[in-house]
Amino acid sequence: MKIEHLAIWTANLEKLKSFYVTYFGARSNEKYHNPTRQFSSYFLSFESGCRLELMQVPGLTRHEPVSQDFQGLAHFAISVGSKEEVDRLTEQLGQADHTVKGEPRWTGDGYYESLVLDPDNNTIEITI
Repeated sequence: MKIEHLAIWTANLEKLKSFYVTYFGARSNEKYHNPTRQFSSYFLSFESGCRLELMQVPGLTRHEPVSQDFQGLAHFAISVGSKEEVDRLTEQLGQADHTVKGEPRWTGDGYYESLVLDPDNNTIEITI
């Protein structure tokens, strides 16, 4: 078994799609739209692994960044292949005014990672 995709609700489908395409090299399918449900979505694919489904319906509420742990999905990790790429991408995101929640570092369990927030405040772990 494997995780096939993760789904993210968003109030700004195009902005979130652009973020993942621009910074993480995602490839998007054509937009799906169901006029009856007023539902729209994109599937984003990466070089390998799990896809992201970005979904939108009217009336969603935005969540704010969380400063402490909570029950539920904490983050998802995107591997960028090298320590240097973790550093470069983290710096690029920070310079583009995206929130860097945790600067690049080696963790106690052997990961080199940083934490950034996407435009909807979802936490992404950028790792080797």
